[in-house]
Amino acid sequence: MRTMIRPQPRFAPYLAEFIGTFALVFAGPGSAAVNVASGGGVTGVGIGMSFGLIVMVMIFSIGHVSGCHINPAITIAFLALRRITPAKAAGYILVQLGGAVLAALAIIAIVGDAGDAGASAPRINGADAALWSEIILTFFLAFVVFAVATDERAQGAFAAIAIGGYVGFAATGWGPIANASLNPARSFGPAVAANVWEAHWVYWVGPIVGALLAAAVYEVLREPHLPQQG
Repeated sequence: MRTMIRPQPRFAPYLAEFIGTFALVFAGPGSAAVNVASGGGVTGVGIGMSFGLIVMVMIFSIGHVSGCHINPAITIAFLALRRITPAKAAGYILVQLGGAVLAALAIIAIVGDAGDAGASAPRINGADAALWSEIILTFFLAFVVFAVATDERAQGAFAAIAIGGYVGFAATGWGPIANASLNPARSFGPAVAANVWEAHWVYWVGPIVGALLAAAVYEVLREPHLPQQG
């Protein structure tokens, strides 16, 4: 008998982005909220590991379904390079924000108001420092994404490890500055759930600018180089 192959539902990539972003916010900002509620039981290193590991796991889980953007800034960068259609990009961003809000509401329901669901806000040297940290950190996040997940010359099998590892570093090493969001959805969900909007624009402008700059730079590196004439 012939085995019938069921085609992937058209909504599958959007559902994958919703689930992936929910998982990211529940694990990352959720761990920050649990850390506050438990009096430091998770620790800064634990929060960083939570971010990095969930990103790695989600890339392995849904990367083949949707590309595992789980980040409006990454989706916008892909759109700028015409690697995704405007309609699909808009759908991705919508479900990413929806998944982030639902996850943040779940954090509040479970943990309470402690930690404001891991909401993003400038912590050291105000909004200017937050903005620059978001631009630079997201630049390198998007650079790594384009390098290991879209370039056929790279070892694609290690994309999840490389991207998750970078997110873990950013959240651990630079989280104290302004939460190292790198992701408008990650900041939007907790902001809605906890009603914390301090310098919220930073967490849209910084990641989007950083991701677009990385897309432009990596496109230059992607161009084939002619062999040197000797």
